[in-house]
Amino acid sequence: MVLSVILAAFVLVLPVELPDKTLFATLVLATRFPAWAVFTGVGLAFAVQSAISVTAGSLLSLLPDVVVSSIVAALFLVGAALLWHSAKDRVEEDDSADSTQNASFLRAAGISFAVLVAAEWGDLSQLATAGLAARYDDPLSVFVGSWAALLVVSGLAVVLGKKLADRLPIPLIRRVAAGLFAVFAVVAAVEAVRAGLS
Repeated sequence: MVLSVILAAFVLVLPVELPDKTLFATLVLATRFPAWAVFTGVGLAFAVQSAISVTAGSLLSLLPDVVVSSIVAALFLVGAALLWHSAKDRVEEDDSADSTQNASFLRAAGISFAVLVAAEWGDLSQLATAGLAARYDDPLSVFVGSWAALLVVSGLAVVLGKKLADRLPIPLIRRVAAGLFAVFAVVAAVEAVRAGLS
């Protein structure tokens, strides 16, 4: 492993992920499930995504932009709808204990893993990781740097999610996240249209 390559991957991926959808997805998951379960599931999802990016990410760049952007837009729309609907459900259950907080560690980690694996496809960090792997020809160092950056972001999201859940109504957090997902869906749809026109 080469420290300079690890650092390059970390420095490139971290700022790309900070304002990203995966941060918000992790934040919302952390309001519903125990923090360690979310962090474990998200961390494993990021490991899988980083490994895929490093080993086969260069092939993703061969896919037409319109296909990737269309799939991402559809995923965001579904995510926005599910978040909005879950906010309504939570309002009705506000007086009762949140059953998701009592979910088993494996169940919560599994749900977190599945959500993040789905949300991360075609992401900028995935493409950046693939490009770095091709450029440096040091896949292990790129993997370590990329995964470390993603773990930092997910750790921040888990901590913020718990703090927000303690201070703000969970339905409000979910509605705001749904709005953000809808914005990401519109951006991805615009990118799909542009890619289709070019």
